[in-house]
Amino acid sequence: MDHATDPTPDASSSDPAEPVTSTGHRHHPLLLLGAVLVVALLALGVRAIEPNDPGPFYSPPNPVAPDGAGTIIRSEVLETAPPGSTGWRVLYRSTGLDDEPIAVSGTVFAPTGTPPAGGWPVVAWAHPTTGVASRCAPSIGADGGAGAIPGLADLLQAGYVVTATDYPGLGTPGPHPYLVGESEGRAVLDSVRAARQLEGLSARRDVALWGHSQGGHAVLFAGQLAPTYAPELDVIGVAAAAPATELAELLRRDIGGVSGNVLASMALTSWSQVYADRGASLDAVVETTAMPLVDLISDNCIETTGQDLIDLPAAELLQVRFLEVDPWSIPPWDTVLSENTPGAERLTMPVLIAQGTADTVVWPGVTADWVAAQCRTGVTIDERLYEGRTHTEITQASAGDVRAWIDDRFDGRRAPSTCPAPPPP
Repeated sequence: MDHATDPTPDASSSDPAEPVTSTGHRHHPLLLLGAVLVVALLALGVRAIEPNDPGPFYSPPNPVAPDGAGTIIRSEVLETAPPGSTGWRVLYRSTGLDDEPIAVSGTVFAPTGTPPAGGWPVVAWAHPTTGVASRCAPSIGADGGAGAIPGLADLLQAGYVVTATDYPGLGTPGPHPYLVGESEGRAVLDSVRAARQLEGLSARRDVALWGHSQGGHAVLFAGQLAPTYAPELDVIGVAAAAPATELAELLRRDIGGVSGNVLASMALTSWSQVYADRGASLDAVVETTAMPLVDLISDNCIETTGQDLIDLPAAELLQVRFLEVDPWSIPPWDTVLSENTPGAERLTMPVLIAQGTADTVVWPGVTADWVAAQCRTGVTIDERLYEGRTHTEITQASAGDVRAWIDDRFDGRRAPSTCPAPPPP
């Protein structure tokens, strides 16, 4: 999902007939109107390659029983799983943003054979952006999303149980709280609790967390939440590839390019629903004439294998700048962005950050600044840069290193750190 940002318009040479928004962005009314009409036609073609709607498995009971978080509501064996493994699609109990019981879907994969004494160790995978529509859940496919989990076959062969949450509102009824850290983090931790309750599966309480992009954001929040939300689990390490960290800065840099506008559309749409009671109105930040573009993008999915834009024609049209005002500059949007930036609570377990130097979605400089800030709080962080790797390439490029790093954490080896040594007293 690499993109190049558009040059900033030169106000001195502008056509006075073109309206200028409060952000200084220019929109020619006829261009936007034409884009809307084209997108309406494109929608028919997009639908033909969209994932299927969730089936009855994903319909939660009403109300969701107030059982313990991680309690399995229902499960089924997957039609297809990687060789030497068994996979389950699961619907499990989690906790909503108002602390209410909710249902979340996902998958669990386990090696075949006899588990070791004490059970299989666990790796909890958190997926990158797939969309904000309910049908964008990775688990819906026949393989439960196995093909989109980097290094899954190696993890299973090494003797790990692998869990993969869909997050709330994907698979199950929405809205999906996209890049809402508390929601994602709880769902990740509860996927491990669910695996430990699967009949016939012996899973240990110690777990490593591993995620990419949105999933990197999710596992960083899960690491923060674990000591209080899931104290019975022992999170031995958090590995994040190109994680979304400083959300306001990432939005500022990304908006203007294809993938940046698509991700911003999804985020703003989701937050306007999740934080409606706090006055997060989409109308306040998105131009009226661009709303059909934003609606179409937010109603469609991104492929989980490579994060290619399925609805690319609509994404291209969103390069017509669509914001009425910068969301990071006005309430409550500025607070939403701040609250959902990870690191407000210090991570107490080792962290591995994998970052591609050619990433133009999660920018290397933004990641480096976040890592430096966490180092100053005493977090043990190993940041590894992958020369020339883009946002879509980083998980495959780093999967082997992540596996080795996770092995070392389970083996009790001291975690390396690239943080500067503290000055002598």
